[in-house]
Amino acid sequence: MTTTESKHQHLEELIDSCVAARETRYEDWDTLGFQAAAKGDEFRRAQIRYIGSGATGNHEGDARQLPSEHFTFSNMRLPVGAIGPEHTHHDVEEAFFVLEGTLEVTVHDVEDGTKTATRVLGYRDLIRVPAGVPRSLRNAGDTDALFCVIIGAQKPQLPTYPPTSPMHGVTR
Repeated sequence: MTTTESKHQHLEELIDSCVAARETRYEDWDTLGFQAAAKGDEFRRAQIRYIGSGATGNHEGDARQLPSEHFTFSNMRLPVGAIGPEHTHHDVEEAFFVLEGTLEVTVHDVEDGTKTATRVLGYRDLIRVPAGVPRSLRNAGDTDALFCVIIGAQKPQLPTYPPTSPMHGVTR
């Protein structure tokens, strides 16, 4: 093999190692299933991993996801009426980018959690939530919401659930 052929082969391998095709993804309803098991089906949602495992657990053995170097990227499917409970990522910012449906995002006061501000996002809307700010999600539409979740670290710390969260005290 010539040097030129070798470099080309390297580039082919490099680009293949950087692709996570939609056809190879799956909806993982089990990762956050402990929340639905503890508090009801309104907390049922699916994670679809692309880069890294997010802050949802240990999925390093999943060869389909691309390794994370600086951030994680996944999609989440939130069924009609479903809720992503109030939680706080203390170490990282998180962004949500809506692909389908309507997503209601609420940020909660850090001090007591009862004061809130809410925005409704639709197709191609984005919100960034800073580290340390409690947030919750709700599907505010009549179809499933599908949105990108980007978390700003290779492996974020597990989030916490403040006393005002329905998941406060719930563990895996």
